[in-house]
Amino acid sequence: MDHFFFPFVFLTLLLLQHPISAANLHKIKQLRSDFFAQQTSSDDTPPTEFFEVTRPIEVPKTKPCSYQVLHHDFGYTYGKPPILANYTPPSQCTSQKFSKIVLEWKATCKGRQFDRIFGVWLGGVELLRSCTAEPRATGIFWTVQKDITRYHSLLLSDQTLAVYMGNLVDKTYTGVYHVDIAIHFYPDVKTLSLDDESNSSASAFGNGFPADLILPISRNLPLNDGLWFQIVNSTDVGLKEFKIPQNAYRAVLEVYVSFHENDEFWYTNPPNEYLSANNLTDIPGNGPFREVVVTLDGKVVGSVWPFTVIYTGGVNPLLWRPITGIGSFDLPSYDIEVTPFLGTILDGKSHSLGFSVTNALNVWYIDANLHLWLDRKSSRTEGELLNHIDKPLVESLVSDFKGLNGTFWTSAKRSILSTGWVRSSYGNITTNFIQDFAYNNSMVMEKNGDKQTLDQIIFFNDSVHARLPSPYLDSIDDTYRKFSLYLDSDERDQDNDTYLSVANVTLGFDEDKSKNSAFGFSKSSLKNVQDGQGTMVVKKNLVVQGLGETQQDYRYKSHGNCYFRKVGSSNYTILYDKVRTSCNKRSHSRLGLNFFKKFPYML
Repeated sequence: MDHFFFPFVFLTLLLLQHPISAANLHKIKQLRSDFFAQQTSSDDTPPTEFFEVTRPIEVPKTKPCSYQVLHHDFGYTYGKPPILANYTPPSQCTSQKFSKIVLEWKATCKGRQFDRIFGVWLGGVELLRSCTAEPRATGIFWTVQKDITRYHSLLLSDQTLAVYMGNLVDKTYTGVYHVDIAIHFYPDVKTLSLDDESNSSASAFGNGFPADLILPISRNLPLNDGLWFQIVNSTDVGLKEFKIPQNAYRAVLEVYVSFHENDEFWYTNPPNEYLSANNLTDIPGNGPFREVVVTLDGKVVGSVWPFTVIYTGGVNPLLWRPITGIGSFDLPSYDIEVTPFLGTILDGKSHSLGFSVTNALNVWYIDANLHLWLDRKSSRTEGELLNHIDKPLVESLVSDFKGLNGTFWTSAKRSILSTGWVRSSYGNITTNFIQDFAYNNSMVMEKNGDKQTLDQIIFFNDSVHARLPSPYLDSIDDTYRKFSLYLDSDERDQDNDTYLSVANVTLGFDEDKSKNSAFGFSKSSLKNVQDGQGTMVVKKNLVVQGLGETQQDYRYKSHGNCYFRKVGSSNYTILYDKVRTSCNKRSHSRLGLNFFKKFPYML
């Protein structure tokens, strides 16, 4: 999925059927146009609501102070500057202290259009990375709500809001995205004060409190694109110089990542040796492993092994109607603890953060936000990097292929450790940050490349341990992630110049967190799995029938707070939707007694 004028909806079929010729590439483009041209519906059909399954944001019972910050119709916006708006803090609110702040994106569209990547920035700080839904003739609408409380300090000063969505409109692709952005501020009922002795232990490491300052690590306006850095190959580096206040005592880098064009489906890319042996020059390669590497003044401070977000036009577009892929409406960001390195950048001079992608092809969009906690009782802090171990990436490939058929096993592992101390008015705090990664991808090519099956798992774990002086309590924050992906794509010949294009996908996002701080011990677990089965019947270059079915099981647990949802769809129709918000086994269905009723699919 991308904002370039290219039918990325069926590019997935292309990449999942490696290898494929330039002639077949043209065929897939035409299939998409014909498929949508066949869609018919009556004028009284209501618009379809699209949604990503996620846990609702917990908000206070207080009435929010809300106001709209942008309304815009995104028509022909590709290659043009981002849409800008002046942002001022909510002066009309009775309170200027907020316990929860929520960004709300609402959009509608009608006609025919591709999925588009877009970003929302405030003062150059990215608040949201997302993908649009693909419309239908009768119209669609969707809403994204994101907790942006961590940007509290940024939201209390005048800023420039920037939104970029590279859309194209012509006689064929008619969809214009009508967008409204609002921010909801929930007044703080029981305010936490950094001056309160009961909270001093938590504030000593910034726990429970948003950063005092957020610096944008993104490109500067004016631009005719998004503010993200564009990484186009494995040697490309996006760099940004910055300078921090000399009284910072904690630093966390929040990284945004998305992948497009030749690397939209990087996890399906075959090794270069396979492409060379078969003289394939128009197929994306470099193998199926990617790593985002983050450097500070040239030294590796952390890495991101990203979740395999599938955009709303990926694999088979009918899979994501109306249930969209995990992370597609709110792409995850990734935190890297930079506190151990603070001692190297507290000199009042300019320093640089860099982003690169191992094995990258064109193109990756990457930027970041640097969250800083400042010592209000001191104008200067000091620190030192005590230990830094960046174990080299270990990547291995085992290939067994003959001609266009074969099996490939790719694995990788890496560890990064950093330790450093910072001395502030809270005393001397030593922070230890560890990242551990493991990756495995098994890929099988059959039927002369017409059938591809892959099974991939990424383990992405990190730990932050802050040793605080007495009488403060140490802070321990552990996160364990498992990103799983199974893809099977096949092209099956039928009679009468007809073939079936079949794709099956299982996408998993698991995350376990535990935290021990002055606020006590907390633990949470998220298990989020999608299964999809898609089939298209193609006759003489026309899609005469298509079906996409998706089932999702979302399970979140924490202390006394649970959210479970099971939902299934067939094309645009919801078959069942079962929600449970308590930790016991009682539940309710959004469709009442008809929970297991089957509905006919519609194109």
